[in-house]
Amino acid sequence: MRISILALIVTLGCMLFAFTATAQTPTTDAPGTIHVFNGKDLTGLYKWIKDRGRDKDPKDVFTVEDGLLHISGEEMGCVTSTDEFENFRVIMEFKWGEVTWANRKDAARDSGMLLHSTGEDGAYSGIWMHSIECQMIEGGTGDLLVVGDGSDEFHLTAPTAPELDNNCGVYKPGGQPRTIQSGRINWWGRDPEWKDTKGFRGKQDVEKPVGEWNRYECVAQGDKITVILNGVTVNECHDVKPHKGRLQIQSEGAELFVRRFDVVPLSAPAK
Repeated sequence: MRISILALIVTLGCMLFAFTATAQTPTTDAPGTIHVFNGKDLTGLYKWIKDRGRDKDPKDVFTVEDGLLHISGEEMGCVTSTDEFENFRVIMEFKWGEVTWANRKDAARDSGMLLHSTGEDGAYSGIWMHSIECQMIEGGTGDLLVVGDGSDEFHLTAPTAPELDNNCGVYKPGGQPRTIQSGRINWWGRDPEWKDTKGFRGKQDVEKPVGEWNRYECVAQGDKITVILNGVTVNECHDVKPHKGRLQIQSEGAELFVRRFDVVPLSAPAK
């Protein structure tokens, strides 16, 4: 079959146009999306570093570089949202860097996203506000922790498997309710042989390898939290207290990059 040069040029031109249009199609935000991290600076966030206080960061633990929030991990602390949130989906896209520090130099890369943060800065160990933590640690991203004061003012209940893992409940849909005021509920696939060693990988890990981007979502609606990692639901809880507050991202000895930190408002659950 003969094809004229003109027809071939037209066809290739259409294909190139289609590819270019697809490549340049922007990602559309959900209605009402709040860019907690705006990709330019730390407007809407403030720093807290142990033994230094608010916005005192001489070692540049928290910086913005090339559109990314860079957390060096060198000192313990967090960035905290100036606003409080209730009934929302928070979306973080993150990847681990190579650098680790001090007593966690050879330990699993560690950080966390803290929801419903209330009270005083540094109230927990001089570092974080009391809160509910969606853990970020190699092999354990998706664990749920209560970063509270030991009282009933901070707790959660999760369905769990009959067996404990290192004295912690393990999330299992439809399982036995387990309420904690401190400690942790492991995500369903956390390796029973988990070790606090740098580069740890579990057999069922959903988190991507170091250097690759992960999408981490926490849906906080009413007194429930659902944790989703790379499209997979890894943990859930209910009867959460408190169920509104600020957001924090931890610096905990490991280098971390964040390219997206957004909140999508949700309607309050029907009563």
